[in-house]
Amino acid sequence: MLELRNAAKMVGGEYHIHPTDLTLERGSLNVLLGPTLSGKTSLMRLMAGLDRPTSGSVHFDGADVTGVRVQKRNVAMVYQQFINYPALSVYENIASPMRIAGRDAKTIDTEVRKAADLMKLTPYLDRTPLNLSGGQQQRTALARALVKNASLVLLDEPLANLDYKLREELREELPRIFAASGAIFVYATTEPSEALLLGGNTATLNEGRVTQFGKTIDVYRRPVDLVTAKTFADPPLNFIDVVKSGPILRHASGVEFAAPAHLSGMADGAATVAFHPHHLALAAQTQASPKLIAKTQISEITGSESFVHVDFNGVRWVMLAHGIHDIDPDTEIAVYLDTRHLMAFGPDGRAIATGNRAA
Repeated sequence: MLELRNAAKMVGGEYHIHPTDLTLERGSLNVLLGPTLSGKTSLMRLMAGLDRPTSGSVHFDGADVTGVRVQKRNVAMVYQQFINYPALSVYENIASPMRIAGRDAKTIDTEVRKAADLMKLTPYLDRTPLNLSGGQQQRTALARALVKNASLVLLDEPLANLDYKLREELREELPRIFAASGAIFVYATTEPSEALLLGGNTATLNEGRVTQFGKTIDVYRRPVDLVTAKTFADPPLNFIDVVKSGPILRHASGVEFAAPAHLSGMADGAATVAFHPHHLALAAQTQASPKLIAKTQISEITGSESFVHVDFNGVRWVMLAHGIHDIDPDTEIAVYLDTRHLMAFGPDGRAIATGNRAA
């Protein structure tokens, strides 16, 4: 078990990581989700022992390892910018941690070839990294992490440079492989969709703060605040400021619609409601879906789906519509909001406790 106990990192008098309490269990998959410069790599460096916290402590299986150097910890780390030994073959790059650990030649050969097969590197074992593509070099670094049999595996956006097909395959395989080893698996990403695909647990980060940690699907469905909701949304969340009065939600423009059942117990007053682009549609999802008139800004066709950007009374929304919708700018269209999925936040940005909304 890895524990950060009020661990913080300051550089030049500024927090890179604010005081953080976090517990990661053995055999668990843990995603660090946040935009660039949110603190993901800095947090990983504290976990690994590459950096020492300015305050607080780091514990592994109950022992305080705050001052223990990374070389004395059983840690494997793979960065987006792959690091390999340029003078060694792919085979020797993968084998290097096992040779350092004094493993026997037969075990080394078996493990190297198993990892190379998984990473589609078997034809390249005799090559040096400089004779590989960027994706092949990244797979070499991943294979080396696989064979190390580390207790803590830290992957910092490791699949960003791989092609789509291999990236999807490894997203499926890696959690299973590392979980079976009993290692603590920490995976950093900027992509909410990747966090959902990986599953496990997710810690959302913003400006060096862990805003929420829990089961990935729970953090996605029940963010504790607006910052977390925005972090776990791509395309971006849509927002509208309303005032609740009895059963009605009313916008400043005078537009109003019925509060859904899960918001019926919310206190009257000002609130911000948020919803994902796929909860706005060109046709009503339920009889209770309010019809709203918006003006199109631009349509982005991705193939089987279209992102339609609209203006609703001065508020910019994005709608994810199935099919091809090439709508001219400044066209007034009717859009329908599936209110079963609305999230509500108070003026302080904290989530308002409500009944269970639809998943």
